Amino acid sequence: MDQPSLDPRIARARVIIATEAAAMRQVAERVGPDFAQAVDLILALRGRVVTAGMGKAGIIAQKISATLASTGTPSIYLHPAEAIHGDLGRVVKDDLLLALSKSGETEEVLRLLGPVKSVGCRVVAITQTRDCTLARHADLVLELGAIEEAGTLRLAPTVSTTAMLCLGDALAVVVQEGRRFGPEDFARYHPGGDLGRRLMKVEELMRRGERNPRVHAGASLLEAIGVMTRTPGRPGATSVVDGSGKLVGFLTDGDLRRLLEQDRVRDVHSVRIDDVMTIRPRTISPETFAMEAMAALRHHRVDQLPVVDGEQRLVGLLDVQDLLDLRIG
Repeated sequence: MDQPSLDPRIARARVIIATEAAAMRQVAERVGPDFAQAVDLILALRGRVVTAGMGKAGIIAQKISATLASTGTPSIYLHPAEAIHGDLGRVVKDDLLLALSKSGETEEVLRLLGPVKSVGCRVVAITQTRDCTLARHADLVLELGAIEEAGTLRLAPTVSTTAMLCLGDALAVVVQEGRRFGPEDFARYHPGGDLGRRLMKVEELMRRGERNPRVHAGASLLEAIGVMTRTPGRPGATSVVDGSGKLVGFLTDGDLRRLLEQDRVRDVHSVRIDDVMTIRPRTISPETFAMEAMAALRHHRVDQLPVVDGEQRLVGLLDVQDLLDLRIG
């Protein structure tokens, strides 16, 4: 049976995407010593990375600046046309200018170089070739190589801006790793949205106080059931603590159901919690990130985990429903 012919628009889109992908491989192969030196410059920087570019390159420069800022490197975007009308005052000696221009001959960008260098600001260029004005006046050059734009006319910035973006992302992430910028740092800069929720800590989500069910060792099973029933939110579990508040056991609705099915409990009044609780239960730290907590719950196939501090004292209860309510999954 003949295969239906591919819509020519789909075929064309695939060619364009493949063209951009091939260009990215070319850019990756050209990354060399100047890139490593640029990373070192940024890591040692006392000021900010100031990105600049005109047109589509300017949009990419804004994105690179945003990525740098969100991964621990102070950064601002400077519009070249606005800069020469007063905004150059934003640039100071301890800053670094990251200038983007495919041709390296963009007039507005070139006009920045003299005033910026006069205050002692270093310049790193992202451009197509070292044989251009921008590259000749830069301290370091991140060279894209010869790039042909996608499309029939090959005029609109497409492949070149993708290449600039990839190189900027690589720079930001390598610098981030050089700073040992971890999840806690990332959370500080991303408090909103899905990412912010995933980077919340267990201590922000756990049930505490009267919503954290507990009984003391030696209590009856009936007392434990009563605590599980009366606890606001009815989490379906209770922790067992000793006289100093340290966790010694855990009991869930599931544990209780299995006990009844196995006919191990004939009189709840006579059974002590110590005889049926899970000894040395799995626990979680209040410092654990929400995304890691959800992974732990799924891995162990449980709905609740007692939260303990470094000395094994009970401080809360983590319930899977609280994570699901925040759409952490």
